[in-house]
Amino acid sequence: MTSKPRNGVTIRTMSPEDYENVKAFMKTEYFTAEPLCQSSGEPVHLQNEEENDGINLSMIHQGTCLLALDESNGGRIVGFVLAGAQFSEDVEPQPPAIETLEQNAWGRIYIILIKAKREANLFQRYGISKALYSHVTCVATAMRGKGLGSRLTATLVDVGRSRGLSVRVAYCTSFYSARQKEELDMECIYSLNYADHKDDQGRVIFAPAAPNSTLRVMAMRL
Repeated sequence: MTSKPRNGVTIRTMSPEDYENVKAFMKTEYFTAEPLCQSSGEPVHLQNEEENDGINLSMIHQGTCLLALDESNGGRIVGFVLAGAQFSEDVEPQPPAIETLEQNAWGRIYIILIKAKREANLFQRYGISKALYSHVTCVATAMRGKGLGSRLTATLVDVGRSRGLSVRVAYCTSFYSARQKEELDMECIYSLNYADHKDDQGRVIFAPAAPNSTLRVMAMRL
């Protein structure tokens, strides 16, 4: 799938061969901006790298991930979406074991997302067994505010419908990503204030900069 260029930018399906370039883009444009990664002070892009690559590549192999390329600037990456089918059984965590995950920021983020997946009750709420899971959407800093994120989202909706997926879900750790999803008619079905998410000693685990105070699960029927 390849879209017609708009403002010099083409959107196409991501391939496994794109992944190394996508990883480099994520290092500079995603991990430095995502609130939980940014506030951790840790090199999250280097943590649990094998598991993270496995998760991302599994979605790319489904043909449900998108890449935005600036054709007027040598085809450089200016945005992407990592997304894939999520099934009801995916709510429970896969290896590595939970007790090994608390040792770094990547693991702590994994844990809070698992908590949100369990408590959102997406599959029971919508009466479905599978959904389109929008894992990461990222737009280059220089391209933000120009509608590219919305364009990626609209394209992803078309992909989901073509795959027979009737519900789309996104776990928004950022105030801005949740607001964008809301503007695109997604509803908040679950929220968790970071101030209420604490470790066994009662210490708050995540304290990102304002206005990023809440993790929200956003969903919509396709």
